[in-house]
Amino acid sequence: MRISTTIFLTDETISPVRLARELEQRGFAGLYLPEHTHVPVSRETPYPAGGELPREYARTLDPLVALGQAAAVTERLGLGTGITLITQHDPIVLAKQVATLDHLSGGRFTLGLGFGWNREEAADHGVDWSTRRELGRDRLDLMRALWAPEPRAYEGEYGESVRASEVWPKPAGGAPRVLLGGAAGPRLFAQIAAQTDGWMPIGGRGLTESLPVLREAWEKAGRAPETLQLVPYAVLPTPGKLAHYAELGCEEVVLQLPPGDEAEVLRVLDGYARYL
Repeated sequence: MRISTTIFLTDETISPVRLARELEQRGFAGLYLPEHTHVPVSRETPYPAGGELPREYARTLDPLVALGQAAAVTERLGLGTGITLITQHDPIVLAKQVATLDHLSGGRFTLGLGFGWNREEAADHGVDWSTRRELGRDRLDLMRALWAPEPRAYEGEYGESVRASEVWPKPAGGAPRVLLGGAAGPRLFAQIAAQTDGWMPIGGRGLTESLPVLREAWEKAGRAPETLQLVPYAVLPTPGKLAHYAELGCEEVVLQLPPGDEAEVLRVLDGYARYL
């Protein structure tokens, strides 16, 4: 089982270059970064974990820029987002950014997608909260049209469209691996089965009960059972927990790193080395 990591990289933490080099040298499989463009101070939406919103949420580096730095100083390290808030992006621009990063890194990029939790942040991007999932589906389909080998037009149900266009570079393998995050449920599982390569559940709690439901939706959509990818995300590891994920068929787990300085993060990596 591949052991990857995630961290809120900010202007106050270890740098992307230093972390990426350390991860590759130590044998970790990948680095995933989260995204928040901004955090409105009104704070009407409660923090899902409860309590005060941690400081790092408003200070995150742009994940694609930071991963570009990580790609430039590594050769094998997987690179991913966990997650990209797809409805907060122009999909034509995002498709270009993703394709460029995947091309330059030699196909090492995973596009982790989600719909977010902060309504005020989404509203500033013009997102209608009630239809954000449908809009996200539209935007991903538009991006796939731009990644297609031949020019292909796309017109979606929620106003997203693009003319048949020449657009290069293409992602290294034709399209990056795409994983969808979010809480277990029939709507999410149907969207995972229809559009993506698998599920990125935060923390991994409840997978024993949820996974059969997802597999049923996956096979109902005509997808080969063995192709479903399950990547537990932001996990605080224990030997028993990782063994359980392996039993469920997970080939990759993403461990949470603290949003700390270089010394703190490297100490945690030293502790995580036992799981490699």
